[in-house]
Amino acid sequence: MSVLVDEMVREKGESLPDWAPPQAPAGEVLRGHYAVLEPLDADRHTADLYAANCTDTKGAIWDYMPYGPFSSQASYHKWVRGMAGQDDPFFYAIKNLETGRFCGVASYLRIKPAGGSIEVGHINFAPPLQRTKAATEAMYLMMKWAFGAGYRRYEWKCDALNIRSRRAGQRLGLSYEGVFRQATVVKGRNRDTAWLAAIDKEWPALQAAFAAWLAPSNFDADGRQVESLADLTGLVRVADDPAV
Repeated sequence: MSVLVDEMVREKGESLPDWAPPQAPAGEVLRGHYAVLEPLDADRHTADLYAANCTDTKGAIWDYMPYGPFSSQASYHKWVRGMAGQDDPFFYAIKNLETGRFCGVASYLRIKPAGGSIEVGHINFAPPLQRTKAATEAMYLMMKWAFGAGYRRYEWKCDALNIRSRRAGQRLGLSYEGVFRQATVVKGRNRDTAWLAAIDKEWPALQAAFAAWLAPSNFDADGRQVESLADLTGLVRVADDPAV
């Protein structure tokens, strides 16, 4: 009796003989030229953050967040106290060194060292931080730490209707991976979730793009950029977001 042999090629993933799971975020202060990120602390950061958030008089920064806006500094302090010190999400407060004030937060979340993936999220930049060098450098510093620690995949997810966030993720060099339909419910509304990501093989080129953009020579006497970050990272991204 003959034995039938399956002649199909049995594809397997790339072998990773030197792979070792990275460490989880442990509270390192992330320092740059324009921004400093400190682990979120209610007593140290609430006053600055709440004052910065209040400059958004229409409350637009909370539109796609599952929480907020906050009616008082006390209520915001309670929220910050609840978020600070958690392992996942792990929150940072962001200081704009040009103003000396904390005016934004962001976190690592869905931290999976065993698989080498980590996400950046809960990104909430008050108006004094938006469209600044500090804002871009803060995102660069978080990405730099993640890949430097040994993570293989760096994720960015947002409400698919949040075009500004999708555009920001792409500008930072994350490639579009698709939309998960009806992914969740936020504040009583449907949320489709857009996914973007960068992987470790792309990081050296992305880091070079950030270095070129952040260089003082990339800004004229009025502070206007000479070369856009989107153009620099566009040489690295493997897929662009069709909504941007």
